[in-house]
Amino acid sequence: MANSYLVRTPSSAGNTKKFTISAWVKRSLLGSTYSTIFSAWSADSIAGHFALRFDGSDRLDLSTWSVNVLTTNRLFRDTNAWYHIVCAVDTDESTADNRVRFYVNGVEETSFSTRNNPSSGQTFSVNNTNSQTVGLNNYSSGAGFMNGYMSHVAMVDGQQLTPATFGQTDSTSGIWKFKNPTGVTWGTNGFHLKFENSAALGTDS
Repeated sequence: MANSYLVRTPSSAGNTKKFTISAWVKRSLLGSTYSTIFSAWSADSIAGHFALRFDGSDRLDLSTWSVNVLTTNRLFRDTNAWYHIVCAVDTDESTADNRVRFYVNGVEETSFSTRNNPSSGQTFSVNNTNSQTVGLNNYSSGAGFMNGYMSHVAMVDGQQLTPATFGQTDSTSGIWKFKNPTGVTWGTNGFHLKFENSAALGTDS
């Protein structure tokens, strides 16, 4: 996905405070500005812009229009590996550090260069009736293509889930691997894009 992306505008709003984004990604271009996994945009504001991405220093980052919510200390520079990225959000959580959580290959990230927890009850543009985009930071001027490979991109509307819904440890190799997310309540705007059929890449499974 160098200059390709998918975008959808839901006809009705879902849960804008609680959701989980899961994606398997393999990077092919490092140091690019804002290599975006998923974004949602309605306005240039905190509530109106949401972008899950790798920043220009190859850190995993979640930003709104004017605030970096979480930015890891960890760098993601292995272009031979698939990373399983999970961003789990619930702004109604009483513990501020639990309102946005990052997991990589089944393990929660706990070391951040930037942390600005959303306020209690903060709403986002995710699951609202505005553009929801896979593979591009689709704000007013649009930028930040993914520049890599993506597989099994999923968004669960209304639940803050752990990686165990989407992956598991291989009993032989000990490597974190994909698991079909069965039994999931997807909510109003949830989706699962396998990207297995090049003729129908945007088919919701």
